[in-house]
Amino acid sequence: MNTTERKEVVIVGAEQKQVKSRFEAKEYQIFVSKPSSEPPENGYPIIYVLDANSIFGTVVEAMRLQSGRSEKTGVVPAIIVGIGYPVDTPFSVERYYDFTFPSTNEELPLSPSGRAWPKHGGAENFLRFIEEDLKPIMHRDFHVDQNKQTIFGHSLGGLFVLSALLVKPHTFQTYIAGSPSIHWNKRLFSQLEEQFQEKARKEKINVNVLISVGELEKHHKSGMNDNAFQCSNRFKKYGLHVEFKEFEDEGHLSVLLPLVNKAIRFSSVV
Repeated sequence: MNTTERKEVVIVGAEQKQVKSRFEAKEYQIFVSKPSSEPPENGYPIIYVLDANSIFGTVVEAMRLQSGRSEKTGVVPAIIVGIGYPVDTPFSVERYYDFTFPSTNEELPLSPSGRAWPKHGGAENFLRFIEEDLKPIMHRDFHVDQNKQTIFGHSLGGLFVLSALLVKPHTFQTYIAGSPSIHWNKRLFSQLEEQFQEKARKEKINVNVLISVGELEKHHKSGMNDNAFQCSNRFKKYGLHVEFKEFEDEGHLSVLLPLVNKAIRFSSVV
């Protein structure tokens, strides 16, 4: 019987590397995809994607297909940087720590499993890792337009995206938060927002923000859709450029696919 040699499928033009945080004793699995076209004079736009183990490939293929016809799709070629973990599963438990700011267990919602939540509260150091460890590597290795930087996260990752905006709004020019878990600690989120509001009174904060949810998430006890919609309205009052999008017939996980298409278009308009 004839056999054909089996080879692993690879994402064309993509690479991965381990990058250690100077602020935590751990390494991240970083996935990078660079456009095949020549960079613009000012460099490529760049999109940082959280939970890369689960969605990096989807974002890269969507970008590769659509940026090939920019005049039709409105999507321009961009570097995709996936921030993941050295695991074989779509999600790592480390995300609870990296995507959240410190809270007491009494302030958090009940865990669906009934068990204690994993270790949490490391968002400050994770944001420093992105800004002070990861970004310099990307700027060294690639021709990056530092005025066209996007961060994209979903669920707890969406919460981190919005929190990063509130804490250090000039870190990125575009913030994309899918199904943000604002309910994780609404008191803390409100506190961060109050501090941001005071900052927005004193200076113009020129960023683009996309907040999205799936229509079917409105049935969840967390109040996901109402929280996201109300947040988007408040952000508009602070002078931010904000778009809210609810995807019809999509739930918490299925919303990721249409959101990726929306995200790469949204990040192209900076």
